[in-house]
Amino acid sequence: MSSVTERIAKIKQPYGGFIPSKVMAVTQLNDNNTLHPLSSESVHPSIMGLIVDYMTRFMLFRNAREAFGISLLGAEYASQFLYNGQFILNNIKEYIDQIHGLDDMSLTYARHIVKGDCWFRTGQGPFDIGRDYYRYVKMLDRPTLDNAKVMINRALTFTKLYGPITKAEFTFENGYTSLVDSGDGDFLTNDCLWDFKVSVKKPTKNHTLQLLMYYLMGKHSKKPEFNNIKTIGVFNPRLNTVYQLNVSEIDSSIIHQVEYEVIGYKDSILEG
Repeated sequence: MSSVTERIAKIKQPYGGFIPSKVMAVTQLNDNNTLHPLSSESVHPSIMGLIVDYMTRFMLFRNAREAFGISLLGAEYASQFLYNGQFILNNIKEYIDQIHGLDDMSLTYARHIVKGDCWFRTGQGPFDIGRDYYRYVKMLDRPTLDNAKVMINRALTFTKLYGPITKAEFTFENGYTSLVDSGDGDFLTNDCLWDFKVSVKKPTKNHTLQLLMYYLMGKHSKKPEFNNIKTIGVFNPRLNTVYQLNVSEIDSSIIHQVEYEVIGYKDSILEG
């Protein structure tokens, strides 16, 4: 069995992808801010993505333990298997309690906290690098802090324009299959399923397939929060760009193929 992203990596998509990104409607937002070059950031883009995602959730709902819930679960998992795991878990909990806003120290603590995601999502992570990583908190450098703040503020502006957010960090119980047994999405608004990306490039065919899989898994889960979802979208705060597609514009043959061959359903949402 695989996660959504692992399953996508195994799939050979048709030329251009099941859903070419060029079919998505594009809206460019403007805030008169300029980011430092990506090369000036001192954290991996995946870590920056998590910082922006989770700190946006914190700023929206003001609940740090909920915003960093996946990281906390990862730390709890690691605490069961590493000799210093309890030490790490205690430090992660302490750091979560130090998240207050978009100040430099909160963002620095966030950088350390999100490392916990590795353990939750893959069963392995960076915590075995030693106790010192969590004993000493090294302040993030200025370009990284500046970029994180700009992107989080862009995300907050996005939620005002396209929100409100009705659900954050959603999963697909009753929608998983023998082929896809895990995966979680970023945000739902009233009628759109959203994913946040902080790439320097526009969405790829893997991103659009991921969104369609999330949409279909949500519908098959029969959870009420997916009843009104009709659109899939990506917001990229690095590019400050919104990409959207109404699912009704996707050919029914593509939906069938992704349902049956990619996810492994025995029936289709189009048939019932």
